Amino acid sequence: MSEINISNMFRLDSRVAIVTGASSGLGLRFARVLHAAGANVVLAARRIDRLESLAAELPGSLAVRTDIADEDDRISLIEQTIQKFGRVDVLVNNAGIGTQVGIEDESLELFRRTMEVNTTAVWHLSKLAGTHMVAQGGGSVINIASILGHVASAPMKQANYTASKGAVVNLTRELAVQWGRKGVRVNAICPGFFPSEMTSTMEGDDRTMEYLRSNSPIPRLGLERELDGALLLLASDAGTFITGQSIVVDGGWTAR
Repeated sequence: MSEINISNMFRLDSRVAIVTGASSGLGLRFARVLHAAGANVVLAARRIDRLESLAAELPGSLAVRTDIADEDDRISLIEQTIQKFGRVDVLVNNAGIGTQVGIEDESLELFRRTMEVNTTAVWHLSKLAGTHMVAQGGGSVINIASILGHVASAPMKQANYTASKGAVVNLTRELAVQWGRKGVRVNAICPGFFPSEMTSTMEGDDRTMEYLRSNSPIPRLGLERELDGALLLLASDAGTFITGQSIVVDGGWTAR
């Protein structure tokens, strides 16, 4: 029997990983985790000063100012990655936006903007990176969706966000099936409530936090490090037979 080396299963040495929304929150954490596992990380976000600061901490990484709502920026991100590293092995579609507003007051412009960032950009970047992954014989696309792609957000009102994340969940399944025999895996991580810029207003609202604590089996927000395992499982060889799945990390919220 060959020796089982658990740590090597999760290594990403010499692989190239793109992380969108890498300037803060979960994206910043994802970039650090992938780098710690050995990957060369491409950091994408609009705030280039933050990206350059992070790149200084992560030797071998590349900072690319990217507005993922912009088609040309998305194309440039993949082109710069290929020019620098010659390949792309992991794409983490993390960047996203969301606004709490009742449907009666939700504008068409807001809905379209949310869909462009949260769904269309995920489709487009997956298409662009996936073409290279297919050509090189393998790769992993990891879409950061949400539990709100599976359940309603009520009493928080955000049809724009739930619609976009529900689309990402099923887009994940579709791309996994299209690319399964071409060596490219496509999966989603669906976080519950975690600290981020998007949830900062929730954290400061005592009524909201009490609602979350009283309705979640694990009565607290998630910790950033509690997504590390799912990320590395899907990015590395530890998860080579996993595709088309949505891994829910939510403290039991959707099991109620």
